[in-house]
Amino acid sequence: MLRYGDRALLVDLESGAVPPAALARACRAQVDGLLDATPAAQTVLLTLDTRTDPSEVRRQLAGLRFDGETSVQAARLARIAVRYDGPDLAEVARLTGLTPDEVVRRHTSGTWEVAFGGFAPGFAYLVGGDPALAVPRRDEPRTSVPAGSVALAGRYSAVYPRPSPGGWQLIGTTSAPLWDLDREPPALLQPGDRVQFEVAA
Repeated sequence: MLRYGDRALLVDLESGAVPPAALARACRAQVDGLLDATPAAQTVLLTLDTRTDPSEVRRQLAGLRFDGETSVQAARLARIAVRYDGPDLAEVARLTGLTPDEVVRRHTSGTWEVAFGGFAPGFAYLVGGDPALAVPRRDEPRTSVPAGSVALAGRYSAVYPRPSPGGWQLIGTTSAPLWDLDREPPALLQPGDRVQFEVAA
């Protein structure tokens, strides 16, 4: 654990023993004096209020509990309808040794979890999918990926919230609004949420 400025601590979870999203949820529920707990790929940034002693937070972290109730606390389920018409669906099938239909079946089976956000407002990195769908990024990134593109890269899946450059493998599209400034919160997907992809009717 490292000091991160005057009022924050950075917890490094490189060992992978605890998922960052689970640690962030546990901290929000059990640690006093936090303004926020922000998970990333293998770290959690703990932002403290001005009255909180960082050494006290360190003490509380040592006593965190990770029971079943904590692990699912406040987890919402978002259902996202997808048209599996992405330009890289056949390439993902080739890379994985699956048929395109099997790629779709595995992408929609079970639920994914929002591990952390980043890259662009509303962009959420999803984990927990079928390990067979782990594929590399494209050798040559696209200069523009359409909003609503459903994608795979490494062990992650994601939906592009707006047009942007990107190198992920595109397997489908959705009309779900990932980012809406008129909504509270604007991001459809928050760390710790669960996501169920469904084949669009």
